[in-house]
This record gives sequence, C-alpha cells and structure tokens, in this order.
Amino acid sequence: MSLTTGSKIVLIGAGDVGVAYAYALVNQGLCDHLAIIDVNEQKTWGHVQDLNHAVPWAGHSIRVSVGTYEDCADAALVVNCAGAAQKSGESRLDLVDRNVEIFEDIVGKVMDAGFNGIFLVATNPVDILSYATWKFSGLPSSQVIGSGTILDTARYRYALGRYLDLAPTSVHAYVIGEHGDTELPVLSAGSAGGVSLQKMLREKVEESSPSGADEIFEQTRDAAYEIIQAKGSTSFGIGMGLARITRAIFHNQDVVLPVSALLDGEYGQEDIYIGTPAVIDRRGVRHVVELELDEDESEKFAHSADVLRDVMRKADLTR
Repeated sequence: MSLTTGSKIVLIGAGDVGVAYAYALVNQGLCDHLAIIDVNEQKTWGHVQDLNHAVPWAGHSIRVSVGTYEDCADAALVVNCAGAAQKSGESRLDLVDRNVEIFEDIVGKVMDAGFNGIFLVATNPVDILSYATWKFSGLPSSQVIGSGTILDTARYRYALGRYLDLAPTSVHAYVIGEHGDTELPVLSAGSAGGVSLQKMLREKVEESSPSGADEIFEQTRDAAYEIIQAKGSTSFGIGMGLARITRAIFHNQDVVLPVSALLDGEYGQEDIYIGTPAVIDRRGVRHVVELELDEDESEKFAHSADVLRDVMRKADLTR
C-alpha cells in the first residue's frame, strides 16, 4: 500500500499546543484541509470557526473543519497533540502511564480508519509516545516522527544568539537526547557564522562576560518549567516547530531537523526513539544523521537513552 499523497492533515488534540500548531498551519498555508479532533466538541467547533475567519487574510485557501477519525482514511499527516498535559513541578516522564493508555486508544482508531500517512507526535513524553505510536500502529518507523528536540534546539539557538549578539538563524547547534531533563547540547559540532561555537564562547567568556555555555544550556533545559509556571503551558514555540516539520514533509525538503526518530545502531543505540538530527522529506524520516560526539557528549547521550529505556520497560513498551 503506497503512502497517502496530498496535504490533508488531521490534528488530534485542540489544547494549547494543537491550536498554536493549527494557527501556524493557516498562517503559513501548509495544507489544503485541516480536520481537528478533540473530545471537547463545542470548543473545537469554536476553534474551527475562528481559524476559518483568519483564512481570508492568510493569503492561502485552506479548509478547516471539525474532524472525526474517518478523516484519517485519506489524510497525509496525522498530528497527535492529545493527552494529559504537564503540570507545574511535573517532569515530562511523569506523564507516561496516563498518556500511553490514551495513545493506544487513539492510534487504534486512526489505523482502523485505514490511515497510511505520516504520524507526527507532540505529546509528552514525546520520545516514549513516538515509540508507542510506532508499536501500536505497525507503520514503518520512517512514517512515525516525534517532535523530539526541535523546541529545545530553537530555545538553545535563541539563547545563544542573544548571548553572542547574533540572529538565531546564524547559530547552528543541536540539542539531542530525551526531550527532557537528560537532554544535551552538542557544542562540538556547533558553529555561529561559520566559526566554531566552542571558540566563540571561549572568546566571549574571556571578554569578562559572566555567563557561559553551561548557564545558557541550563536556561534552555529549564525554560519549559518556568513558562508552565508563568502561563500554564508552552505552545507557540512547539506549534511553530511542528509547522516546520510539516513544511519539510509536504515540500519534500530533505532538510535536517532535530526530531525524535528510531535509532538502528546510530550512537551505539537500537530500538529507541530519541532526539537526533534526521533528514526529513515526503516519506518522513529518510535517515538519521549521526553527529560525531566527543567523549563527554557520548556519555551524556548514552545516559539519556538509558533513562528513556528504563521508562519504556516500566511502561511495558519493549515487550
């Protein structure tokens, strides 16, 4: 059975993240039809009407509708933002038991509709739930992508850009590993304006700046906790990140993005979804890009994988 073509998207979960993603889709004109599924049908109807009223000024012709699982039959992309939300003081891994059960039900309904497109997972803990989606769906791993560390990488590039007085688009550095407390920055492979990131940071510190790479990364890693405490959720950053992945898929861009993908020997790891750069095109994940990590980064990545694998075992996902 060939991969479903076209640009119809089914969005499951119209919470803060889902709605931010939906708005980005309309604003950027990334699909022809967006169908939204949520248990709160009245609120979903309201979001759909509101989004449709934005279409005349978007410069794109997009149809937004209240969806059902039957919409998945001809969808090219199903984006799952449903599940229990992370609460203040709660880690992403604390959500596992609640959301694995929810995902088993959702993925079953999607596949029963005859879906054969690409799954994009955003719900936390995203690495665990991407793995669960792959297992529950029976789809090739190339067709199941997690948002991974796309948000962490954006936060890191933004913070580095502020620190170095450069546009974030001129900073090239990845955050990899678990989308959570054990993630790590890959400074050894980073650059800014074509100059080694490590060199630029050393020079910046030598100019008597009190901050450094460690502090910048800690701010990146802990940003979600601070934002959740302040406004209840994070939404705009991840909504734009999901839109970026969507654009890479539908425009067949062959672009490298930091997503959650299945490892098959890369970094010495197998049978685990985890944040890593990967080439994204119309088929989903074309292949994982294995960064050349230094010794410290390799140890931290292995620890991150071990933490995820332990949670997977407790959730009985490795059976």
